[in-house]
Amino acid sequence: MLDTPVDFSIGQVAERTGLSVHTLRLYEREGLLTGRLRRDSAGRRVYTEWDVQWLHNCTKFRASGMPLATIRRLAELVGEGRGNEAERLELLRAHRQRVQDRIAELQDCLDLIDNKVTAYEAAVRQGTADRLWGTPSTGPGTGGRR
Repeated sequence: MLDTPVDFSIGQVAERTGLSVHTLRLYEREGLLTGRLRRDSAGRRVYTEWDVQWLHNCTKFRASGMPLATIRRLAELVGEGRGNEAERLELLRAHRQRVQDRIAELQDCLDLIDNKVTAYEAAVRQGTADRLWGTPSTGPGTGGRR
């Protein structure tokens, strides 16, 4: 028995993806889908399981900071079909590098914060927290706070 494709309304897709109906319409207008959406006899948008999966990908791409222009280009390439996988790969590699760079930057920030938390915890425990930082005009250890 062959699986019959399941179609979804815009409301069902919004529920399944966590995207608002407004955002789904925006994604369509911005060309972020891999092709034109079908419409039913009443003119309502009809989404497929493929569309839902692609929208999940778009959500992750956006959460990772991928620009809309890059998602749009990737959607165009996917929509064109086979033969452009090398260009898709290059887009994904470039974005992966941006994400890795951002993770490294955030890790550096987290390391600083962890060091500050450790220092403040020790100072609070020892009752010396008021001497952690001085004011810019008086210097460290003079009672200023930061």
